[in-house]
Amino acid sequence: MSGSDGAPAELVLETGPPANGGSCVARHDGRVVFVRHALPGETVRVRVRSERGSYWHADVVEVIESSPQRIASLCPIAGAEGAGCCDLAFVTPEGARSLKGAVVANQLDRLGGYHWCDEGAATAEPVGDGAATGWRTRVRLDTGADGVAGFHRYHSADLVTDLRCAQLPSGLLGEVDLLRFPPGAHVHVALDDDGARHIVASGPRTGRGAPTTVVSGDYEATQRIGGRVWRVPVTAFWQAHRDAARRYSELVAQWAALRPGQTAWDLYGGAGVFAAALAEQVGDGGRVLTVDTSRAAGRSARAALADLRQVSVVTDSVRRALSGERRRADVAVLDPPRTGAGRDVIDLISGAGVPRVIHIGCEAASFARDVGLYLQAGYAVEEVRVFDSFPLTHHVECVAVLTR
Repeated sequence: MSGSDGAPAELVLETGPPANGGSCVARHDGRVVFVRHALPGETVRVRVRSERGSYWHADVVEVIESSPQRIASLCPIAGAEGAGCCDLAFVTPEGARSLKGAVVANQLDRLGGYHWCDEGAATAEPVGDGAATGWRTRVRLDTGADGVAGFHRYHSADLVTDLRCAQLPSGLLGEVDLLRFPPGAHVHVALDDDGARHIVASGPRTGRGAPTTVVSGDYEATQRIGGRVWRVPVTAFWQAHRDAARRYSELVAQWAALRPGQTAWDLYGGAGVFAAALAEQVGDGGRVLTVDTSRAAGRSARAALADLRQVSVVTDSVRRALSGERRRADVAVLDPPRTGAGRDVIDLISGAGVPRVIHIGCEAASFARDVGLYLQAGYAVEEVRVFDSFPLTHHVECVAVLTR
């Protein structure tokens, strides 16, 4: 039996190593098959979903021989026919962290030309208490033609309106299933550090603007780190894991090791969480430049850091901001979007002679490519850490320290 594209509808495969993106690699008659909801070393029956170039993509429909790391799914709505929220809900937390470490090590080898860990030694570190469930404090839902909010199925416009995702703490989406929103709207829900829940609907986009409606709570959520308070729009970026922003801030401060009077760049700086930590180190006589394209993030940063005269908040692209910068930084911290910083920005950092860089990446392949660009520019990797900041999913947060 074959699918419409000529691929067999179902196959029995033995799975190999994990691939970036949450699948495992298998082979059929010399062709690579990326299998979702599988673990390395399993024998599985799969259904081929699509053919992309020379690869097939498939989902597990039956586990014939299972990995010892396989467990009953921790998310009641995830799976091949369910929501795309928790694609690793069927593996032990320890097993998931090993898979993530192996993927990052492979990407660094292949795309970055850097050997991080020997096989089997790479692993992601837990964040906070390491709980696999209930860790998320911010979530965005989409709405269908009926105005009901839901999660997307994997790579699909279809929505799952059962909102019991295991990433979410109890009550975060309570009664949201009873609300109705404009068809096509995005529904943003945040639980802030004061325990208040905020629901904001944005869109659907029409013309030049996207209308925003506060359904409950406030438009801004209160976030606290190290005694400092941020008021961040619910629609703007803030780390989803309840402990991630604090953990990364501590790590950046530890690795920056700045002295009073020095200069730091906080690039793709968002609301200025890292800028606050860097400003404490450089003191009144130093300087911190924090740059982000988001106007909302810039407003939050200016308000939260108003007492730190050594901090300059710039709302612009990182490339343009650095092109006009005349004073070299002693440390640059970068937390770019999923696509990475890229050659232009890394060349600007290298050309400015920045001696120490702390680079954060939320996508393994982009992170590895950026590390490779630093190596080409004459930097050396001092340390790499990988964090399991998104339990139940294949996503990771990677951090590297690079020096000239």
